[in-house]
Amino acid sequence: MPVRVLIADDQSLVRAGFRVLVESEDDMEVVGEAGDGATAAALAERLRPDVVLMDVQMPGTDGIEGIRRITANPELSAVRVLILTTFDTEEYAVAGITAGASGFLLKNTAPAQLLHGIRVVAGGEELLAPGLTRRLIARLVTPARATVDDTVFAELTAREREVVALVAEGLSNAEITARLFISMATTKTHVSRALGKLGARDRAQLVAMAYQHGLVSPPEPGR
Repeated sequence: MPVRVLIADDQSLVRAGFRVLVESEDDMEVVGEAGDGATAAALAERLRPDVVLMDVQMPGTDGIEGIRRITANPELSAVRVLILTTFDTEEYAVAGITAGASGFLLKNTAPAQLLHGIRVVAGGEELLAPGLTRRLIARLVTPARATVDDTVFAELTAREREVVALVAEGLSNAEITARLFISMATTKTHVSRALGKLGARDRAQLVAMAYQHGLVSPPEPGR
């Protein structure tokens, strides 16, 4: 089955460019277009895309509110949102991830990287634009948290905690599988169970929770 993509951008030429790019791939198809966040949320409910490419700044209902409406709808739990913006600022990344987006890329990203990003997000993994990760973590982490908040992670097994920590470090499922010498199926099971126990929508929210509640520590400056 091809990856079903919904494009949300207020500029018709931008939408047309993304459509041409996406539909050049045999394993992808564009199922709809929207010019604002409200229309994107309504189309997502009707069309059930795998991935929504969501611009942030749009007239009327912006992309962040569009994400909130999508992620608040339990019937759209399988829909993933990839933010695309011209602005390289952590404010948009924080707002988008907090609202429930699974990824964040800049519009000047190379076409091959954008297509890769769509596949990554459709596959259930998170994606952040290079250079934004450290600043995003710095904004998400509560100050001076030295110990793990066990009230948050109490239901996780030791192995599930280990897997969540590796997800927070940016490892893919394949890399976690290799690091822990377990099967891919086992890795996916641990991630899925952790998502359910923590009430997280996707891996991006797992990353946020792991840093916010002390399961992992922010990277040291310069590393």
